[in-house]
Amino acid sequence: MAELKIIDVNQSVYAANDDIARNVRKQLLENKTFMINLMASPGSGKTTLLLNTIKSLKDKYKIGVMEADIEASVDAQKMLDAGVRSIQVHTGGECAMDAQMTQQAINEFQTKDLDLLFLENIGNLVCPAEQDTGAITNIAILSIPEGDDKPLKYPLMFKVCDVVIISKIDTRDYFSFDDQAVVERIHYHNPNAKIFFLSAKTGEGMDQWIEYLDKLVKKFICEKVSI
Repeated sequence: MAELKIIDVNQSVYAANDDIARNVRKQLLENKTFMINLMASPGSGKTTLLLNTIKSLKDKYKIGVMEADIEASVDAQKMLDAGVRSIQVHTGGECAMDAQMTQQAINEFQTKDLDLLFLENIGNLVCPAEQDTGAITNIAILSIPEGDDKPLKYPLMFKVCDVVIISKIDTRDYFSFDDQAVVERIHYHNPNAKIFFLSAKTGEGMDQWIEYLDKLVKKFICEKVSI
């Protein structure tokens, strides 16, 4: 009879990634570059929100965008067409960015002269939450059409995010979505998560989001922040 072997793994399988992520954050801190890891499902409105956010802040900060996709460069081209400095990152079949990919992209993009850097991660609510990219802040977008049950189905995403944006609120009349329930479900997993309800299309709720982000970036740039 074959002998059963038991192996005790005393180190996280993500330990190597976490070490790189810490180095990424150190680099961002030294360069005073506030990097946001933006995560969401496909079709949640990430790119539209990004474009409108950048439009509101472009006169205050030097902004760049790293677009992550398995293939194609559609979103990066949209950014370039809008006059936004951007780079396309192909992940070689991987379903999310990890710290090593992020480090490589940052070095290639030469981000040290940027105040605000967005990483638009690959669209899904599972893989991106599993890897620390080294970003200063993690933000998730949940759109009204997706339903208010997503924090129950994909809890890790909402645990790792500092901010959750409920997008496409202009579609409320067409979908069953319980605002109070989604807030309670998010805060059950992450009591400190900041939540914004907005529509990038109509502009409703955008002022509150822009004001919050502006203060966050300004504080990071102007004050000594420890990571």
